Amino acid sequence: MLVEKAGHDDPLMTIKQLAAYLNINERTVLKLVSEGALPGVKVGNQWRFRKAMIDTWLDDQMLGVTPRYLDAAKLNGSPKPMLELASCFQPEHIIPELSAKTKTTVVEELATKAHELGLIRDKTWFVGALIERENVMPSAMGYGIAFLHTLRRHPEQVTRPFMVLGRSCAGVDFDALDGNPTHLFFVLGLKFEELQLPWLHKLSQMFARPAEVQAVLAAPDANAIFQVLSETERKLDPSTVVKGSA
Repeated sequence: MLVEKAGHDDPLMTIKQLAAYLNINERTVLKLVSEGALPGVKVGNQWRFRKAMIDTWLDDQMLGVTPRYLDAAKLNGSPKPMLELASCFQPEHIIPELSAKTKTTVVEELATKAHELGLIRDKTWFVGALIERENVMPSAMGYGIAFLHTLRRHPEQVTRPFMVLGRSCAGVDFDALDGNPTHLFFVLGLKFEELQLPWLHKLSQMFARPAEVQAVLAAPDANAIFQVLSETERKLDPSTVVKGSA
């Protein structure tokens, strides 16, 4: 089961090894990772998976922190509509260039932004909750992107559901699975567990190709970044995007 290491203490697995580990077929593994449900990274034409992250992903499902993707009925069902970005995200939610250079200071700067906008009630709580999640499983999934969120929802701490984005053109070491710097940090502040799947799925679809990341990095300011994201969102299947409030 154990294969080569890539700068980390825990081993990596192939699709075949992961399918055996989860006791499912390889096609299901490929479907899950392609949809952004499973934490993995593509090296050339091959997917690789860090065992510790898979174990945490399984624990999250058992705790109800993430949806139970291995439920066959859900896997074969139609995708649920996803709320449009504008319901939780505006240009003022963007930090065009982070001053932070480390993982902890990135989290602190993003939490400060959310607090200044009145999106959270307690900045200290939010910093701690985001770091707690990072300690369980890093949010940087490779390709220069990280999707930060708390381990569990705390509706009383979030004034309204939101997304905040911080950009670092130089990049920050965020313990990404592919070992590369992270440039885009999306922070989700959601009130309810049910919103987690639609938002993470939407974002993984929007940034399925490196070109989308490069377009955001090339945008000159917050308004331009917002326009790039809006245009990327419009390219999704319109039947899977609905207007409304989260």
